[in-house]
Amino acid sequence: MKTLKLIKNDPWLTPYTQAIEGRHNSAVKKIEELTGGTGNLSDFADGYLYFGLHKEKKQWVFREWAPNANAIYLIGNFSNWEELPEYRLLAIGGGVWEIKLPLKTLHHLDLYKLSVHWNGGQGERIPAWATRVVQDPETYIFSAQIWDPKTPFEFSKKEFKPKTSPLLIYECHIGMAQQEERVGSYTEFKEKILPRIAADGYNAIQIMAIQEHPYYGSFGYHVSSFFAPSSRFGTPDDLKALIDEAHKMGIAVIMDIVHSHAVKNEVEGLGRFDGSYNQYFYGDHRREHPAWDSLCFDYGKNEVIHFLLSNCKYWLDEFHFDGFRFDGVTSMLYYNHGLGQAFCSYDDYYNGGQDDNAIVYLTLANELIHQVNPRAITIAEEMSGMPGLAAKFKDGGIGFDYRMAMGIPDFWIKTIKEKQDEEWKPTAIFWELTNRRADEKTINYAESHDQALVGDKTIIFRLIDDVMYWHMSKGDSNMTVDRGMSLHKMIRLVTLSTINGGYLNFMGNEFGHPEWIDFPRQGNGWSYKYARRQWDLVDRSDLKYQYLGAFDQAMIHLVGQHKKFEQTEVIKLCENDGDQVLAFLRDDLLFVFNFHPTKSFNGYGILAPAGEYETILSSDAPEFGGYGLIDMTITHFTQRDPLFEKDMKEWLMLYLPARTAQVLRWKKSAAERSQFSAKKRQAPAQKKAEKAATKTAGSTKRKTKN
Repeated sequence: MKTLKLIKNDPWLTPYTQAIEGRHNSAVKKIEELTGGTGNLSDFADGYLYFGLHKEKKQWVFREWAPNANAIYLIGNFSNWEELPEYRLLAIGGGVWEIKLPLKTLHHLDLYKLSVHWNGGQGERIPAWATRVVQDPETYIFSAQIWDPKTPFEFSKKEFKPKTSPLLIYECHIGMAQQEERVGSYTEFKEKILPRIAADGYNAIQIMAIQEHPYYGSFGYHVSSFFAPSSRFGTPDDLKALIDEAHKMGIAVIMDIVHSHAVKNEVEGLGRFDGSYNQYFYGDHRREHPAWDSLCFDYGKNEVIHFLLSNCKYWLDEFHFDGFRFDGVTSMLYYNHGLGQAFCSYDDYYNGGQDDNAIVYLTLANELIHQVNPRAITIAEEMSGMPGLAAKFKDGGIGFDYRMAMGIPDFWIKTIKEKQDEEWKPTAIFWELTNRRADEKTINYAESHDQALVGDKTIIFRLIDDVMYWHMSKGDSNMTVDRGMSLHKMIRLVTLSTINGGYLNFMGNEFGHPEWIDFPRQGNGWSYKYARRQWDLVDRSDLKYQYLGAFDQAMIHLVGQHKKFEQTEVIKLCENDGDQVLAFLRDDLLFVFNFHPTKSFNGYGILAPAGEYETILSSDAPEFGGYGLIDMTITHFTQRDPLFEKDMKEWLMLYLPARTAQVLRWKKSAAERSQFSAKKRQAPAQKKAEKAATKTAGSTKRKTKN
């Protein structure tokens, strides 16, 4: 067997070759087993077309997998919720149960469940493959519902090609995306929020809480019905209309999918669907997640793999989602779920504590998704840093397109909480933002929904805190607010400008949404006060939130309109911890940051490629709430220095006000920029060769002397 590219790219992985090749071969063998050697996982993952309730030309057909059951009845308002002989399912082998009914028996919007019997017990269950589940507003009881409208929804945008260069993601939650203190809808989001996102320049949305979940306050992470879009927000057709409209606007739609665990509920969920403890989940000590109060799937079962892979294909095929952000991947990868483990060396990824069944499942999921839609986007939410997670399967990886750079928001929180402004070091900032595997694409983000939850704080709230309640009016001068807004802009720009894949923002954070997210619960009197977004804050022309929103829009448009920005080399030009100045070049864009809280520099010298520069973005511009100290009309010319001619560098002298960032465009042709980059890459190799030659010559002399 040839050495996998993953190992070739990283020689430090060589000692773990056997483990990496073993996982790769396990996935290859599992694909062969499940597909009969064809490799066509897409055909294998058609379970949603077979199981569940389906309307055929002359009859209704319902099927369910429940191997531990000894009797199953279909019950609903059509049977007065009673077990009737004509609604008893037949066992047809392999643990599968089936019933066929005349078309006149069932109708659009009928409610139904299963009454499942097993040795020693019985219980009502919502079908595992149900595609619509609703909750009674008075009794709060969940039931499956038939969705069979006379005029099925048809997508007007049949083919959609996501723009992923760069990928700019707006993370959102449908229910809390509205202004009022209530649950928002798919339709409201389509009509009110999508236009905002498009105007801001984001080219993708990542929607949370799509899969049905009994408890709204779980943020959608305790899933009960994996094939049902949450009915809290509207109908399946409403969700399809939202996705269709997003595609018309050029916005890709990524689903936050939860395959890492499931809700414990037995009536609404899969907890003991057929009376057994190990139908979908582990039956031993691994069954319950020790931190999440949920159940862990048994990824070693082919039936479970079939269920989950079919779930992936269902959302792609039926709803035209453009991909998935897989939640809780770290929890899946390790038997200990990554809890209490530091992951300090490669040994931690290959010490036998990894769940190979889960790794195989994730590999198959990525292969399937890209078979169904080669342009699909897959993102892993993973904090351990396992090598190869976002490398291609053929190269020895698990196959995700991107991985979340989860260390970055932690870095910003730690910096804001623990360091004085004078201690912010550009070396630490640059290292954290660019410290990643060269063969894997990442999603940078300064903060996500996690930082906005009760018990934590968003960046703006950590910087300004309760002062923002009193001093966010334009014209109100306040040093705390000025500092917070300046750093908020700088943090977001430096995080965005260092991407090698994509960038993510949680809705409202772009304009400094105040306070936290707190879903209705007993502890807050079931209030929706903090489970919403106050869009009027950024819409009001008398408030400073508008400044932050305008800057976010400007920086997103700047990067988004730069072709293949994320693929351009990040060339560090200045990194001065004493002055707290950082500067780096990406193609023709020069990013300059002065993090110093008090020192402004006049004529600050940065060794940059020779040529002419124009300022195209300043965080200090008045329209972004700044003081307007940077004159953007000035064209800057580099000054020649004989010492650096061979490096094609000259001195660029700039005015750097304290706590500001600016972006300049290097007015050189693509050929000249390419020549400089090539020269930059050659320099380290040349120095290394010269150093090696010096060592060789020195050793020869010593030998001659002796």
